[in-house]
Amino acid sequence: MAKVGNAFDTYSATANREDLSDVIYNIDPTATPFLSMIGTRNISNVVFDWQTESLPSPTGNGQLEGNEITRAAATASARVSNVAMIQSRDATVSGSQEASNAAAKKSELAHQMAISAKALKRDMEQALCQKGAKTTGNATTARVTGGLESWLTSNVSRGTGGSGAGAGAAPTDGTQRNLTETLLKGVLESMFTNGADLDTAIAGPVNKGKISGFTGRSSARQMIDSQTVEAAVSVYSSDFGELKIIPSNRSRDRSLLLVDPEFAKVSYLRNFETFDLAKVGDADTKVILSEFGLEVSNEAAHGVVADLTT
Repeated sequence: MAKVGNAFDTYSATANREDLSDVIYNIDPTATPFLSMIGTRNISNVVFDWQTESLPSPTGNGQLEGNEITRAAATASARVSNVAMIQSRDATVSGSQEASNAAAKKSELAHQMAISAKALKRDMEQALCQKGAKTTGNATTARVTGGLESWLTSNVSRGTGGSGAGAGAAPTDGTQRNLTETLLKGVLESMFTNGADLDTAIAGPVNKGKISGFTGRSSARQMIDSQTVEAAVSVYSSDFGELKIIPSNRSRDRSLLLVDPEFAKVSYLRNFETFDLAKVGDADTKVILSEFGLEVSNEAAHGVVADLTT
C-alpha cells in the first residue's frame, strides 16, 4: 500500500498538542484490615497502661450444710503497658510546580499529601499487626509500639525453635511449615478453652490461598452458575464458631493472625495531624503525622498460627 504523495504526517508535525489522560492510575494495595477493624481510644502519655484479669479456676465441689465459709483471696488485676510511636510522611513541592497546570490535579501538593496519607496508614498497619518489639526509646532511639505478634502467648502454634515471651517482646521465629487445617483447629480449640470468641483471621496472600484449599468441605471448588466457579473460602465454620478470612498485604504472610477486634485498640496520643514546615526557599512542605500505640486488651482473646511457609 503506497502513501499519498507529499501527505503531511504526524512524524513531521511539531505543533500537535499532547494527549495526556486526566486519570492517574495507581494499583498499590492500600487496605488496612487490622487498623480498620479494631477500636480506638485517646491517651495522654507516651507510655499507656491497661488492666487484665482472670476468673478463679472453676470447681465442681459442694459445700457442707451449715458450712463455715473459708474466705477466698481476692483476684488481683494485672497492669500492662505499651508505648506510643511516631510515624509521619511528608511532601515538598516547588512554588513553580504548584503554580503550573498539572493534568488530573488541582494542586500538586494536595495530591502528594493524599498519597502520603494512604502511605502513613499502611505504615501504621504494618507496625500494629507485625512482631515489632516494644521499645521505650530515648533521645537517640525512636519509640516503637509492641505489635500484635509480640503479645501473643496463650493461643499459639509455632514451628520448631519458635518462642514468644509476650508483654511486647518480639517472638523468635521458628522453622517454617505448611499451614494445615489441623494447625488452625488446634489454635481455635485453645482460644475456645480460654474463653475467646472467634471472629477474624488475617492471612497473607499465600496462606489465604491455602485456607481456600482446605478439604473440610466436600469439594474445594463449587459451581455457582455456568460462568462462575467458587474456589475461595471467606468464612471458615469451625467446631467453635465462624471465622471471617481477611487477606492482608501488611501482616506477615508467615503468621495467620486470629483476632477479636473487641480486645484490641489503637491508642492515639496524637491522631492524624497535618502541618506546614517552615519555608526554607521557593517550595512548600507539609507533614502528616500520627502518634499511636497498640492496646492488646487481653492477649488470650487472640491467637496465631506462626512460622508458616510462604
